[in-house]
Amino acid sequence: MTQLLVITAIVLHAISGVPGLLFKRSADAGQKLSVALSTFGTVVGITGSIASLWFSTPKTSIIAIDGLSVIFLLPIFLISTLGSIYGLSYWKQADHPDNGQKLRLFYGLVTAALAAVTIAANAIVFLVAWEIMALSAYFLITTEDKDTAVRESGWVYLIATHLATLCLFGLFALLHSATGSFQLSPLTAGAVAPGVFTAMFLLALIGFGLKAGLMPLHMWLPGAHAMAPSHVSALMSGVLIKIGIYGFLRLCSLLPEPPLWWGGVILAVGVTSGVLGVVFALGQHDLKRLLAYHSIENIGIITIGIGLAMVGRTLERTDFVLLGMAGALLHVWNHGLFKSLLFLSAGAVIHATHTREIDQLGGLAKSMPRTALYFAVGAAAICGLPPLNGFVSEFLIYLGLFHSLNSGSGMTWTAAAFAIPALAMIGALAVTCFVKAFGAVFLGVARSEHARHAHEAKSMMTGPMLALVGFCLAIGLTPLLVAPVLEHGIRAWEPAAFDSGQKLTMLAPLGWLTIAGAALIVLITLGSFVLARRLRRCGVNPGVTWDCGYAAPASTMQYTSSSFAQMIVALFSWVLRPRVETPAEQPVFANAAHFHSHVSDIVLDGVLRPSFRFGAKITSSFRFLQAGNIHAYLFYIVLFLICLLLWR
Repeated sequence: MTQLLVITAIVLHAISGVPGLLFKRSADAGQKLSVALSTFGTVVGITGSIASLWFSTPKTSIIAIDGLSVIFLLPIFLISTLGSIYGLSYWKQADHPDNGQKLRLFYGLVTAALAAVTIAANAIVFLVAWEIMALSAYFLITTEDKDTAVRESGWVYLIATHLATLCLFGLFALLHSATGSFQLSPLTAGAVAPGVFTAMFLLALIGFGLKAGLMPLHMWLPGAHAMAPSHVSALMSGVLIKIGIYGFLRLCSLLPEPPLWWGGVILAVGVTSGVLGVVFALGQHDLKRLLAYHSIENIGIITIGIGLAMVGRTLERTDFVLLGMAGALLHVWNHGLFKSLLFLSAGAVIHATHTREIDQLGGLAKSMPRTALYFAVGAAAICGLPPLNGFVSEFLIYLGLFHSLNSGSGMTWTAAAFAIPALAMIGALAVTCFVKAFGAVFLGVARSEHARHAHEAKSMMTGPMLALVGFCLAIGLTPLLVAPVLEHGIRAWEPAAFDSGQKLTMLAPLGWLTIAGAALIVLITLGSFVLARRLRRCGVNPGVTWDCGYAAPASTMQYTSSSFAQMIVALFSWVLRPRVETPAEQPVFANAAHFHSHVSDIVLDGVLRPSFRFGAKITSSFRFLQAGNIHAYLFYIVLFLICLLLWR
């Protein structure tokens, strides 16, 4: 019964965009019907997913639902529907007659494909759903395909996602050669030669890492997230890149007795993605590109938790497995919630100002107070600040890493000694980045006409953001409620983790987190009340921001995104390679000056584009072979056949 509910939900999402094709391009009726179908599908899907945790669901040769599937199904259904509701105002059909129907058709298809991947019990079904997901996401990214930059970002994504698919073909071919079946079932120890075993792991790491956006396999992610409509960016960052995490976890659950170096590699990749992701975010001026790089950072945090769990699985340390995997799985949820909140908030800003450039904004907290508050909550959550959800998942990972310091193993001690400071650095840099983003976008005064004429988003856009705020608070304040679901997910990944009788609640003081979070909220509320009362009693005269001696302060006197982050960007210039435009030396009575820095992507712009340009230059020298003469082409074929005969 629970499987039927989930399948019904998948079908409803898959067809949700079809009715809109039957209406006129200028009519909103099809859009409303699409949202109704997806909302109903989400209710059915969440009901079936939660019910499957407590009622037995028989595994078939095609689909299977277990605790790990449910961990990913819940955010897929939830975030997709909140995004579609948001789109009623953000991307109205009447305002976008050229691409609105296309967007909703592929939005429903990508949601259905994401859910189908998580319940696939067969490699063929998995790959079919994976390819539908990949192609649907391409059409969503290129919604505004008249823009050259959008088309270019779409092509980069398409190349990356099909490279990932090729790796998965190789992975499942090796799996079939070992088992004689395409069923995704656990392998027995010794069933695969060590070399094949390693090849499967590396193919999974590259194939699923490309989808997840792990450094340095992230080249498609910043452009795709920036160019897609904001509710599509929320879906991609909130759940689509997590499907790479799901695939990797599912594959690792099938492989027995992983060697210790696997966990070390995963930890190293996680630390690299986390640190470099947030560092590159600091150098961005495009609000959505900044958020996109933070997705890479948070995928790194999730990967650190997975690496810790893999080390624990090898060493048979239940505490490593429980804390590492619980932190990783909970961060899958948490990142989906607060990053979707941030992208929807950014979308509201873009909808009101028609620009993504941070240095063209400013002062929006006055005209968009609700959006500013929701963005601030999302920023605090992504920085791992209590009492929000990001703090809980990072706390679990920290706790697991500190446990590994007492393991007695030199390798685990060394790994933890690097991972703990790296995780702390990630948090500190994330705080810096979002102080920059929130301050430059919402505080101060408007820097352009775009910002001066901004207006608050409509309730259809702020409603989904408020719901996400509620979920961020709920998980942050009541982590005990989600612990049983996390344990179901861990049991599906490593059943032996519970053989010793340990539970997550025995290793982590989740109840005390609730008490501490509630106390913090009470203190903040009381402090706010006392401050407001004193201000009312004393009276406040409104005026300009402190002007530091200037009689008429202007918007140009504010920190820009470049100037705020300049010191940290310079500190990491060895990897960021920023292009900096500094003002020339000025006379005493200086003229107008300009400072600007730009940080390009080190992989896409620093390695891949130059390599492709060099390859195109080399291959163009052989263009004379394409003479347009059928006789020449026949000669090439005959010559090739002769070479084959001689080689035989």
